[in-house]
Amino acid sequence: MSANKGKAFDKSMKLLMVGDSGVGKSCLLLRFVDDKFNATFITTIGIDFKIKTIDLDNTKIRLQIWDTAGQERFRTITTAYYRGAMGIIIVYDVCNQSSFDRVETWYKTVQEHAKEDAQVIIVGNKCDQEDLRVVSTQQGEQLAEKLGVPFIEASAKSGLNVSEVFYTLSRKIVESNGSLGDAPANEGNVDVKQNANSSSGSNCC
Repeated sequence: MSANKGKAFDKSMKLLMVGDSGVGKSCLLLRFVDDKFNATFITTIGIDFKIKTIDLDNTKIRLQIWDTAGQERFRTITTAYYRGAMGIIIVYDVCNQSSFDRVETWYKTVQEHAKEDAQVIIVGNKCDQEDLRVVSTQQGEQLAEKLGVPFIEASAKSGLNVSEVFYTLSRKIVESNGSLGDAPANEGNVDVKQNANSSSGSNCC
């Protein structure tokens, strides 16, 4: 893929999605990039990524979004991808208390492995499933306030607030960074093809 073909973008950002397995990271990414939803999306194995160019305040920004596996056995693979990430999206499932309880653990991992100036946003996914909700919006807001990061509830299924997640994080990166450069497609030196989406039949969303 030629990153600069036809000068398709002005700036480039590397974003990373983390969170427990099954919270819907891949489904959020699929909804944002392709405007599709798959209720039986396969579990990410290792790492996968998609690219989308957005127009942010009259600047074309290429978002290179890395989708990481939430399973413990892939943690050593995915931590390599924190390096160089400008923005990190920590996702939990509002219908899964344990995924919410682990947000602070994910945040600590981000602090350990990511750049000091990396921007973070917390996302509560599956907010369309009110009948199954166990984590309130107020709980999410309070945790985000405690950690000093933005918070958005979204639904990969309905599309609610999905774009807002990526635009909000991108805007924070611009505000904190000012000047953005190109990000190499394989930063982290992990074989993307070898570790990208392999089937294990888990319900993502």
